[in-house]
Amino acid sequence: MGTVGVIIAAAGQGTRMGTPVNKQFLLLDGRPVLMHSWHTFSSLSEVVKLVVVAHPQEVETCRRLLPDDGRTLVVSGGRERQDSVMAGLACLQPAPDLVAVHDGARPLVTTGLIRRVIEAAARCGAAVPGVPVVDTLKMVNAEGFVEATLERSRVQAIQTPQVFRWQPLVDAYARAQRDGFRGTDDASIYERYAGPVRVVAGARDNIKITVPEDVLLANLLLQARAGGCGTLVPEPALPADEEAGVTRR
Repeated sequence: MGTVGVIIAAAGQGTRMGTPVNKQFLLLDGRPVLMHSWHTFSSLSEVVKLVVVAHPQEVETCRRLLPDDGRTLVVSGGRERQDSVMAGLACLQPAPDLVAVHDGARPLVTTGLIRRVIEAAARCGAAVPGVPVVDTLKMVNAEGFVEATLERSRVQAIQTPQVFRWQPLVDAYARAQRDGFRGTDDASIYERYAGPVRVVAGARDNIKITVPEDVLLANLLLQARAGGCGTLVPEPALPADEEAGVTRR
C-alpha cells in the first residue's frame, strides 16, 4: 500500500456556524473538533506525515494544540481551500506514495473508512468515500425554478478523506493553477487533469460540522460509540466489484 501523507484542511472560517471561534476549535466530547480527525490519522502506521493547514491567524493556536511528534506540521492556508491544499502539498516532503486530503471539520472519520479509501486509491490511483443520497435532487435555475430532476440512483454524496497517488495529484494541481480552474473538491481537479476516481462506501456518520445542529449530532454519535453501539447508521465496506462506481473525466 505504501506510505501516506495527510493534509488536514482547517483554514476555513466556518461563517455558517455563527460562533465567535472557528468551528475547528469548538469542543466535541471535551476535545477540539480538529483534534478528533488528527488523532485518528496519527494512529495509522502508514501515515508518515500530517500537514494541518490553518487560517493564517490561527497557525500558532494550532501549533500549541497539536503535539510536537515529529510527524505533524502546521502551515498557513490560502484564500480558498484549493490554495490551502496546494500549500499542504508543498510541505509533504519527501513525497509519499499516496496523499489523503481530509476536512478538519469531519471529526468522526474512522480508521476503517480511511483504510478503505487508501486501499482503493492504491489499486485505482484515486478514491473518495461516498454515500447514496436519500432525497430527490433537482437542478434549479437562478430564478428558483426546477430545470431537471437528477436520477437519484446515480448520485453520491462525496465525503473526505479523498486519497490520490502523489505525482498525478501534484501535476493536476499545477495544471489547475495554470488554467485558473477552481474545483469544488480535490477529486474534481484530479478528474479533470489526471483520470478516473473510484467511489467507495462512505459512512453516514462521517458528518461535516457546518451548522450548530451538527455539533449536537456529532456529540450524540460519539456517545453512541462510547456506549458500544458502534455507528448509529453503519455503512459496510463493499467488495471491489460492488463499489459505488467510478467518476470519469
